[in-house]
Amino acid sequence: MATIAKTRYAYFLLILANMIWGGNFVIGRIGADYFPPFTFSLLRWLVAFLILTPFMVKRLKADWHILWKYKWILLLLTVTGIAGYNTIIYFSLHFTTSINAAVVNSITPLFIAIFSIFVLKERLTLVQVIGISLSITGIIFILSKGSLGALQAFSFNIGDLFVLIAVVCWSLYSVVVKKYATVLPAQTTLYITSFMGAVMLLPFSMFELNRPDVHVVFTPMSIFILFYVGILASIIAFLSWNTGVPRVGAAKSGIFLNLLPVFATIFATVFTNESLLWYQIIGGMIVIFGVLLSSTAPKTVQQRALR
Repeated sequence: MATIAKTRYAYFLLILANMIWGGNFVIGRIGADYFPPFTFSLLRWLVAFLILTPFMVKRLKADWHILWKYKWILLLLTVTGIAGYNTIIYFSLHFTTSINAAVVNSITPLFIAIFSIFVLKERLTLVQVIGISLSITGIIFILSKGSLGALQAFSFNIGDLFVLIAVVCWSLYSVVVKKYATVLPAQTTLYITSFMGAVMLLPFSMFELNRPDVHVVFTPMSIFILFYVGILASIIAFLSWNTGVPRVGAAKSGIFLNLLPVFATIFATVFTNESLLWYQIIGGMIVIFGVLLSSTAPKTVQQRALR
């Protein structure tokens, strides 16, 4: 009975993590009205770093020798996952809808499988190849808005293309995290990369804010947005995910990633003026089916990282 209760609790944590990450796409879309992308990402990680500091100081001292030994790996994680992925996503949400961004983002597990061939020396199975092909088809369908003419003219939304770039960054980040998961302590790695990400984003934010047409708007809503992305999306979701994965197993946990676009779509249609369009439904179903099919393969690389 106790084992069943622990398993159900782990499932709850995995669902909670993806619910928060799904909300992050909608919040990011709303936040685009208050913050330019570099500054938004900077403030997100600054909030996370400040919140984590009281709990991480002693642990950081204990783990410092390990973190310093792998400093270049931490730099790679910061560039791809902390500074790169989130900034590009926030930038893309100035041009595309949160529904499109979330659905395109759902191809991430498949890119992770591809990167795992080169980084982790794993092989793709036939099922994974089929899953990847289906998901790419779904992504193309969404980007072309179901129009063969748009596909031939390459008239895609530039925001959607930026999401694909962000997916590549996040996939590389996730595979590197998996490769070094046994040597890098998860919590202090999050803490130190949050700090490094904030430092890295600072000059870009300053340059961004020097433009006369760019400004930050502080209101009760924008402050709520910062706390959401800084605490819920950057800390709570990460801790929930990394607590649930060991209890359920990586293969089963990976399937829960497909809930992210579902939650994002629900939140976008309920809390914003976005409409769910037919090509998003069809393309999203193709993507989700492809990811689910690929997730059933025994050697699929799953995510164990911050979203």
